[in-house]
Amino acid sequence: MLINTKILRTSTFRLSALYLLIFAFSMALILSYVFWNTAGLMERQVDETIRAEVQGLADQYRVRRLVGMRDVIQRRIDEENGALYLLSDEDGLRLAGNLTGFPQNDVAESGWIDFPYEVGQGASRKRHSARAYHTQLSGGYTLVVGRDVQELRQFADLIRSSLFWALGMALIFGLSGGFLISRNFLNRVDDIAATSHSIMSGDLSRRMPVSGTNDELDRLARSLNDMLDQIERLMAGMKEVSSNIAHDLKTPLTRLRARVEDALRSEKKADYREALTLTLEESDRLLQTFNALLSIARAEAGQSREGLHDLDAHDVMADIAELYEPMVEEQGGTLTFAAPQGLWVKADRQLLAQALGNLIDNALKYGVGADGAVAVALTGAVEGNRVVLIVADHGPGIAPENRERVVERFVRLDDSRSKPGNGLGLALVASVVKLHGGELRLDDNNPGLKAKLLLPLLAKTA
Repeated sequence: MLINTKILRTSTFRLSALYLLIFAFSMALILSYVFWNTAGLMERQVDETIRAEVQGLADQYRVRRLVGMRDVIQRRIDEENGALYLLSDEDGLRLAGNLTGFPQNDVAESGWIDFPYEVGQGASRKRHSARAYHTQLSGGYTLVVGRDVQELRQFADLIRSSLFWALGMALIFGLSGGFLISRNFLNRVDDIAATSHSIMSGDLSRRMPVSGTNDELDRLARSLNDMLDQIERLMAGMKEVSSNIAHDLKTPLTRLRARVEDALRSEKKADYREALTLTLEESDRLLQTFNALLSIARAEAGQSREGLHDLDAHDVMADIAELYEPMVEEQGGTLTFAAPQGLWVKADRQLLAQALGNLIDNALKYGVGADGAVAVALTGAVEGNRVVLIVADHGPGIAPENRERVVERFVRLDDSRSKPGNGLGLALVASVVKLHGGELRLDDNNPGLKAKLLLPLLAKTA
């Protein structure tokens, strides 16, 4: 009973019931119209036939008087066409016809009479319905002409009962269908609700059930499953980040503590000063790590989206090239810059510059060629409907199987663990590019690494 009550409260059942009421009302109107146009038409035809016959007999009376009309009535009775006649005098005495007497039912002002009469012979007699019209003739005579309408009334009753049965069956089948549909809908909703409770209890591996019918519930379930996949990935990323933070920050914090303890055990001011200097440097590196994490979090959350403006990426690249060229030359390397004007994108200038700077920093650290020198190429171009910004080097590069992994936070390959860094540079670049609706692609430069920033081209009208 509880399940039935739940089904009756579902929106599906209510909509089905509303639709059923509208359908039943429409069907009732249609069947009523059919009834009126069939049974009503047949009754009107009977009335017209009776009126025509009354008019014909009245004409016969005016021409042939009483004897002639009696002959006509008798001939028509002999035809046995279901017609009823009665001709009586002013005293009510039957002069002709197959009715025994004037009908006892009330006579309408219009002259029409509906009355029962018996048909048959001997003991086998049946009661039929008849409809007649009576009129007064000159000389005090009364003429009654009618028809047996038993079959017509039975047909009308059949249509009327069919109407009620059709409406009743429509209501029964409609309610049953609405109940079954609502039960199926409720079962699927209950499955989704049960899965939701399991997920809220901590089982992030559960997914919404999909029936395979591709209906609106399946589309909703697939959207929710995509959302849950993303949440699970984010949760896994958070766990990994937490683990990586604990692992990567443990070493510098341990060094900080060791230096402080060594300085406290020493009584030399030089040791104090050296410990404070090294502690300051270590603190700066920790702050850089946390600032990078904060920038990544802001970019992934879209908090920097309000800073997006129309700009020419050529200008940003030119500023970055001018800034880093002395640094590259100081290390004995070269930095080349080639990009045309008109690389219009919708971007945050500071974030785009930071992403390009991170790529150049990586090239300086890991892009040392076989000759021991660094060669960095900063280029830009328009390809189709995208602006492509490229930072390329001639170092050892990154193996194809590691290119997706290196853009995750705190991921450092074995070859790079001896170099300073926190494994957040490429992760920040990927987050910035995603914020701008673009894509970070790492390709082989043969030799070296070619990092591409693919950003949507902003159409500029003259």
